Amino acid sequence: MVRMTPKIALVTGAGSGIGRAVSLALESAGFSVVLAGRRAEELEKTASLGAGNMLAVPTDVTNPESVKGLFSKIKRLDLLFNNAGMGAPAVPMDELTFEQWTAVVNVNLTGSFLCAQHAMKLMKTQDPRGGRIINNGSISATTPRPNSAPYTATKHAITGLTKSISLDGRPFDIACGQIDIGNAATEMTARMANIEPRMDVKHVADAVVYMASLPLDANVLFMTVMATKMPFIGRG
Repeated sequence: MVRMTPKIALVTGAGSGIGRAVSLALESAGFSVVLAGRRAEELEKTASLGAGNMLAVPTDVTNPESVKGLFSKIKRLDLLFNNAGMGAPAVPMDELTFEQWTAVVNVNLTGSFLCAQHAMKLMKTQDPRGGRIINNGSISATTPRPNSAPYTATKHAITGLTKSISLDGRPFDIACGQIDIGNAATEMTARMANIEPRMDVKHVADAVVYMASLPLDANVLFMTVMATKMPFIGRG
């Protein structure tokens, strides 16, 4: 079981990139952090970089039983950061396979739903009641890149999920917000290093910590954190 401390956070996709950076920042801010992701060795690496207040739980967020097993290890939850995500090959939409489309939908959308569903059930019944869910939306939640239909569609859907959680969670002191990130310097954006400006992933981690630090009677519904000079406004 997670050692009880004043605040407990769950981060999905915690084995690399944004998930790792946010996990470490949350721990520094006073949270005990449950690390979820498919790759056990990478989760343990994240834990090894921390101060000892992390628990690695290998999890496939697309699998309902795996998510159920993850939440069976958590008796209280103050924060869920729904971060696990993936993209598909940047090819014209008509060239995508059904399997490529389904893989992105399962991770980005269904995985976020399953984790949020369990988190809400726990937050409704725990004492004291309530908690916060932060979804990783991406700037593709509003403005797509060419040849990105699966990623863009799921990130647009995350915006709808964020609004629904915020509305449905309101009577139970559950706050929900979304962070839309543009070109954080991680493994996922390494291919763009010489094409578009990127920013230090620390800025994303700091933004999530700020959102997470608010009392439950205040909420950042949407926040965009991006490299200043990246093509986003009009993608020009």
